[in-house]
Amino acid sequence: MPMTAVSRAVLASAVLLALAGCAKQVVQQAPPQPRASDIVAPPSPPSPPAPVSSAAVLHRVQVSGSRMAAPRPSAIPPPPMAPGIGVQPEVNRENYQRPDDNPVKATADEPVSTFSVDVDTGSWSNVRRMLEAGQRPPADAVRSEEFINSFRYGHPAPTDKSVPFAFHTELAPAPWDTRRQLLMIGIKGYELPRDALPPMNLVFLIDTSGSMYSPDKLPLLKKAFAQLVPQLRAQDKVAIVSYAGRAGEVLPPTPGDQHARILAALEKLEAGGSTNGGAGIQLAYTLARQSFVRGGANRVILATDGDFNVGTVDQGALETLVADQRASGIALTTLGFGTGNYNDALAEKLANIGNGNHAYVDSVSQARKVLVEQMGGTLYTIANDVKIQVEFNPAQIAEYRLIGYENRVLANADFANDKVDAGDIGPGHEVTALYELTPVGSGAEQLPTRRYADNTPAVPAAVAGEVAELRLRYKLPGQDESKLLTRPVLAAAARRTPSQSLQWAAAIAGFADQLRGGQRMPAWNWDKVIQTAQGARGTDANGERAAAVQLMQLARGLVETSPPADAD
Repeated sequence: MPMTAVSRAVLASAVLLALAGCAKQVVQQAPPQPRASDIVAPPSPPSPPAPVSSAAVLHRVQVSGSRMAAPRPSAIPPPPMAPGIGVQPEVNRENYQRPDDNPVKATADEPVSTFSVDVDTGSWSNVRRMLEAGQRPPADAVRSEEFINSFRYGHPAPTDKSVPFAFHTELAPAPWDTRRQLLMIGIKGYELPRDALPPMNLVFLIDTSGSMYSPDKLPLLKKAFAQLVPQLRAQDKVAIVSYAGRAGEVLPPTPGDQHARILAALEKLEAGGSTNGGAGIQLAYTLARQSFVRGGANRVILATDGDFNVGTVDQGALETLVADQRASGIALTTLGFGTGNYNDALAEKLANIGNGNHAYVDSVSQARKVLVEQMGGTLYTIANDVKIQVEFNPAQIAEYRLIGYENRVLANADFANDKVDAGDIGPGHEVTALYELTPVGSGAEQLPTRRYADNTPAVPAAVAGEVAELRLRYKLPGQDESKLLTRPVLAAAARRTPSQSLQWAAAIAGFADQLRGGQRMPAWNWDKVIQTAQGARGTDANGERAAAVQLMQLARGLVETSPPADAD
């Protein structure tokens, strides 16, 4: 039957009403966007039980379908947002801890200086990524010793493994003030061929929270670990734990030569959720205990941007957990990634407490350096609790200052106390430390002369020619009692000009000082720092020193044109 005009109008009205109702229903049923308040943290897991089958106590991580939290872009520079998530970039929430620079000390008052060795290098690569992104780094992010120890200086290696490392000293004029002297202390652990390395028991503890979405975080992390996997052997064991809103086992302990299986487990990791780092650490240690290898390398490798926001977030509780596991022979290495919410202070502190090391990975090449080229030093230990103590001769040295190591300074009484923890050294590791010295009568003293003090103390003739005595304590792995090494530093051994190695170390120390405000080397400026570095590049086979000089030139421009950055 043909439709009239009225019928057609009625039908059209009905269709429009139906469509409007459908649209309203869709709008009403659309799920709300996730908010921070919607994410409810699960209760903190209880202390790990005695080791049992991982299948009985662990759940598999959900690698797809998890709710994606909005990434936290950074101003250094902001990473790309997740598709479809339109949020405003948050302020830079990176966290650093900067102790005051070590002060100048009068030898007559405090002749003894004690500190723990440190093989971390995270500060150098972290500051590098800021400079290359066009941002002046906060002074808090600059740790002089980690700048210095990012380079090799050719320290001699030991010839006998009965002593796990060799050490030497060099005394020469300071480039920034020739009235003063630099004392360089160099330590080198013995080399160990890769095929001679003991079995490894590794647990990769990987942050897969929403903040890890950007390319410089989880995607770079996957590439970093993928470079380590081909180095693994049948006698090694590898497990993978990821953590976001909850922690889960991605890969149970697996023979290291099953490269394809390990790589596949890495590849399927996706970012999403909040960051329950405390639960992840507990779970990782549980797996490490299950596969513990006596006489081998037992280590958890924590890779994160450090944004712990649910679960065990109290730093004291995390430190206690890591310290307890250290006592059981499981070390903790931390690898930092990304920008915007990088918690450098926590990552470095946990590594120090966990008898491990801390590095920041800003590129695939840096990952290769840490996890492949320096794999032995990163994952193995040949000497524990290595402490350095220097006693200066007040008849020779009026003042001294330790450059860097501010968060590694120890009480003098702790040097011989074997209960006090200190840094570890791995095979092939180099440790370099610098003291700035002011000789008696040089006219370069920085502290006021005391009115009532005797500034010419009597010194026995037998040691009158000594500038200082260097003492080192260390423990062999598995031993509780430390061994002592001593060596005098003779005034007659002072060089007229510093070696190329000492010049480079001085230039790097000067670079760090300029970034921290240039207060400790006032006679030096950017031009002189860069000029010294240019002259000390040497053969530079891998181009690292040339790249460092370019970084100094870039930093000079940023510092001269921008105010200090806010670390908070």
